[in-house]
Amino acid sequence: MRLVTDLLGATSRCSIDPDGESVASMSEIIFEVREDEADGGYTASALGYGIHTQWETLEELRAMVKDAVACYFDESMEAPKIIRLHFVREEILAA
Repeated sequence: MRLVTDLLGATSRCSIDPDGESVASMSEIIFEVREDEADGGYTASALGYGIHTQWETLEELRAMVKDAVACYFDESMEAPKIIRLHFVREEILAA
């Protein structure tokens, strides 16, 4: 078994089944989190997936991210074992 990371940052475990086919199981999904300085609150977007959510506080955002992942990955799809939040902070400097 080996870990494979795709170009968008999703990490999967990859192993070979008895027929020689590779089998991947998702172990991690990464969300980019940004603070909305103008209106307040936070937004989170999953890298490589159409999962997006926003909320007023970090505590509420964490709960909403978990809920959004649970809704996106139904019974037919293996859900990630780890949800990673990557906080992005933009800073503008005068030249």
